[in-house]
Amino acid sequence: MASLNVSSVLVVLFLTCGAVMATKENDQIIKENNCESKMGLPCVLEAFTSIFNTGIISNKCCGELVVLGKVCHSALVKRTLEIPLFKNLNPATIIAKSIQTWNNCLALIDSPSPST
Repeated sequence: MASLNVSSVLVVLFLTCGAVMATKENDQIIKENNCESKMGLPCVLEAFTSIFNTGIISNKCCGELVVLGKVCHSALVKRTLEIPLFKNLNPATIIAKSIQTWNNCLALIDSPSPST
């Protein structure tokens, strides 16, 4: 339960405080592409946890991530790294996890469904 509360706080920071700390470029990308409203909160939590912590992302949330788009995905991750709370994280590691999550979801969504 405590981990859910921590994740919830992190997502709130991700969605709100990050806008103040974001670079102009990422902020503009996020605004122009309406990135913050393309995923539901449960899937935002799953994606965030899989990238910034340890967790898995469900098929449903992979679908939402792919619909979000790579441009939004990258801009949101980069903006989150600008938040002081996350400054101690290794950006290269987070970017690598972000790319891995994206590629895994894209492969999952693009793969044909098994015949029954």
